[in-house]
Amino acid sequence: MPSIFDKILSGELSCHRVYEDAHTLAFLDIAPLAPGHTLVIPKEAREHLHQLSDESAAALGLALPRVARAVLAATGAKHYNVLQNNGESAHQAVPHVHFHVIPRLKEKGLGLQWNSGKLEDAEELLERMHTALATEEDPSL
Repeated sequence: MPSIFDKILSGELSCHRVYEDAHTLAFLDIAPLAPGHTLVIPKEAREHLHQLSDESAAALGLALPRVARAVLAATGAKHYNVLQNNGESAHQAVPHVHFHVIPRLKEKGLGLQWNSGKLEDAEELLERMHTALATEEDPSL
């Protein structure tokens, strides 16, 4: 079943386009946390960030700073958050990779509670991560 973002990309639904290139689209969020709250999505339909091709990921990396600069210039905000969630338990509401660029304007913006823990078993964790990186295949294959 197509997501709301798939429908926007296909032209079935309209949006307020902020930025677009061959691989990404940015548009205003219809339920913003603050004026200027913008979503940046890849045109490649993937649910989670780790599933994106390197090409789409690189395009997002180029688009995000451009969109952030536009949000700051348009809103006068000095600070902002970039938020990206993967999976239902991580609060992902739309099953398509997307980044929120959320300006912080007085009391408007992203509320956040950081529940920090303590770093434990770092060496074992690093070994597993390094092994995963060394054996990684191109996700676009």
